[in-house]
Amino acid sequence: MKKQSRGVLPVILCFALFLGAGLLLHLALPDHSRSENENRMLAFAPKFTLKTLFSGGFTEDFEDYITDQFPFRDSWLDLKSRTERLMGKTENNGVFFCREDTLISRFRPPKASAVEGGVRAVNALAANTGIPVCLALIPSAAEIWSDRLPANADTADQAALIRSIYDAVDVKTADILSALREHASESVYYRTDHHWTTLGAYYGYAATAAALGLTPGNPEDYRPETVSDSFYGTVYSSSGVRWVKPDSIQTFVPAGDAELTRYDTSEGTVSPIYDVGKLETKDKYSMFLGGNTSRLVIRTGHAGGKLLVIRDSYADCELPFFFEHYSEIHVLDLRYYRQSVSAYASEGGFDAILVSYSLADFVTDTSVFLMGT
Repeated sequence: MKKQSRGVLPVILCFALFLGAGLLLHLALPDHSRSENENRMLAFAPKFTLKTLFSGGFTEDFEDYITDQFPFRDSWLDLKSRTERLMGKTENNGVFFCREDTLISRFRPPKASAVEGGVRAVNALAANTGIPVCLALIPSAAEIWSDRLPANADTADQAALIRSIYDAVDVKTADILSALREHASESVYYRTDHHWTTLGAYYGYAATAAALGLTPGNPEDYRPETVSDSFYGTVYSSSGVRWVKPDSIQTFVPAGDAELTRYDTSEGTVSPIYDVGKLETKDKYSMFLGGNTSRLVIRTGHAGGKLLVIRDSYADCELPFFFEHYSEIHVLDLRYYRQSVSAYASEGGFDAILVSYSLADFVTDTSVFLMGT
């Protein structure tokens, strides 16, 4: 027993020294308000009161504070994820650690009610407006890059789900799934983000243009320009992984004479098509059209009709490809736009309506039903 005690003491002493050093560093170093790697705000020291102490709230908040503000937290998270990878772990927080330095989010089976609600909304939009509608659903990397997933990765069949939705809607549909499958060996998605790349968006645009009766531009007509080579996206932020190399972001279509008005407020603000200032932030993808907002109006500088787009953020890097086909493109994001979509469409004199969504958002975003209003 004495020999066992002597063996345990050095371990206890080292652990105590580690905790003591951590405490001293915590007291000496300033707190951080935000984690850029995780793309979220960090907890600050909670205010002590007897009420919060006895309710248990102070203890919970203080635990969150210590966890978020632990010295060199990002380095410890990196060490943790690398150790787990060496031990054979293949995912964390719903993100798979995949081949070719790729992080891919799991696609979970949606609720049947959500799928049916989306179908009803699209059909109602077409019936209420009398304007030709095209539905373009974009699969995630888990479907197109399934060969990169670890063995036995649990992710739902997106191809079957898209087929079932397309069979149920009474509108035109764009076969983006086949277009992306044909080019799956190329960089059609970011390795660290849930979005497709501008190259992937081009292939999606070509499939959608064909469904709209347009002739898409040829790939050789575009001159890709790399605007950032240090992009870490949302999947990287949620995975806990720190060993992958960053993505690059490209633009294919020059802004030219296009004018973008963002309606973050009722008055509207003229903004750049490519907001390069966003490249200095964590959310670099928001440089396309300036990121999320309720409504956009783009006057392209080209001859043509008017297109209404109801979309999620996947469309942001795709829409510049449509500039040559339309004189005006109006864009609604139903997560923020709360007025009647049918009224907006009917009063706007649009030639076509494009409903462009990632499949994941279409079957989970509760605001999708608003397009039927």
